[in-house]
Amino acid sequence: VRLVESGGGLVQAGGSLTLPCTTAGSILSIPVMGWYRQAPGKERELVAASGSSESPYYTDAVKGRFTISRDNAKNTLYLRMNSLKPEDTAMYYCAASTELASLPSGSWGQGTQVTVSS
Repeated sequence: VRLVESGGGLVQAGGSLTLPCTTAGSILSIPVMGWYRQAPGKERELVAASGSSESPYYTDAVKGRFTISRDNAKNTLYLRMNSLKPEDTAMYYCAASTELASLPSGSWGQGTQVTVSS
């Protein structure tokens, strides 16, 4: 599955960004999709994930601030990020797979940079 992220940029702390991830084919055929991020010198972490039947997953650091959603008509996965903090600065990647456990080895996009200034 080909994935293309966009929407990154520079934003002040407290601001918002929405990251779209567009799929080459029908998003309905993808059981699980998620957003990862990796900051310089840090390990990659799963930020949010969405499946067809389970409740969305969010890492504790973003609960209440980030929202993952799908627009089936546009074949697009979104990550809405509110109340951004400098520690949210990272490269954000979209991923797709058949199940949550296999997301790390699934399809990935090229990433989009998010920089939050204090």
